[in-house]
Amino acid sequence: MAELMADGMTVMSGGFGLCGIPEALIEAVRLSGAKDLTVISNNAGVDGIGLGKLLETRQIRKMISSYVGENKLFAQQYLSGDLELEFTPQGTLAERIRAGGAGIPAFFTRTGVGTVIADGKELREFDGEQFMMERALVADIALVHAFRGDTEGNLIYRKTARNFNPMMATAAKVTVAEVEHLVDAGELDPDQIHTPGIFVSRIVHVPNPVKHIEQRTVRRLAKLETI
Repeated sequence: MAELMADGMTVMSGGFGLCGIPEALIEAVRLSGAKDLTVISNNAGVDGIGLGKLLETRQIRKMISSYVGENKLFAQQYLSGDLELEFTPQGTLAERIRAGGAGIPAFFTRTGVGTVIADGKELREFDGEQFMMERALVADIALVHAFRGDTEGNLIYRKTARNFNPMMATAAKVTVAEVEHLVDAGELDPDQIHTPGIFVSRIVHVPNPVKHIEQRTVRRLAKLETI
């Protein structure tokens, strides 16, 4: 990873909350020492986990995110002016990344019209409604986490991890995937593959990763009546 990283790069980091985040690759970025990074991610992790580690080392200069409410360090750095934030509605963020991977430079959406999100953006009327233009997002490197993958780079994501990982894998010059279960080429069902190997540059086998829970919610067990 160190040879792929450079100061000032734009990095996409997959996952949703703490689900499906490329934690081993984030650690590799931390160890690389690359700084002044622009990071595109659904959120900024939590304190000490995920992208929170890169905030601790102050390697991130700017975040392009849709949710940042779980990270106190993020809030401190943003309010002190040490961290730049491009706040983007979640659906818009997903579509900006998908558009980048599809080679679509921009698109129009109603989301955010009439709010500060629209400041400085082109507005256009379609069918009597106001829409604003959003630019696509592309990155120098995308870091993704897959549940299963093969030696040709074909990837399968599990459940919520499919929210951002698949589109990020298509929207960067270089995509590096960490894979929990790595198998030989031909062992994956072709109809189940979410990211074709043509989009993947490197694979890292990371068996048995820690599965963090962002918000643990449990219910009290009901007492059984005795008869």
